[in-house]
Amino acid sequence: MDAPDFEFVGTQRCRPRSGVNNCPQVARNVPGVVALRDSERPDIIVTMTEDGWAGLTAAVKAGEFD
Repeated sequence: MDAPDFEFVGTQRCRPRSGVNNCPQVARNVPGVVALRDSERPDIIVTMTEDGWAGLTAAVKAGEFD
């Protein structure tokens, strides 16, 4: 089975010249799948459902990982 062709985008704070090296990148171009990777390790991709992504982002915003 071939891997989907994810189109990753970086976050606003991780643009060139931002001084941040390990930036999260997210791809949402494959229906029903959200893919996440670290810009320094682009070969490691974590995938989840859209519901899983919503839960993860809600937990991050609520400070559950601080």
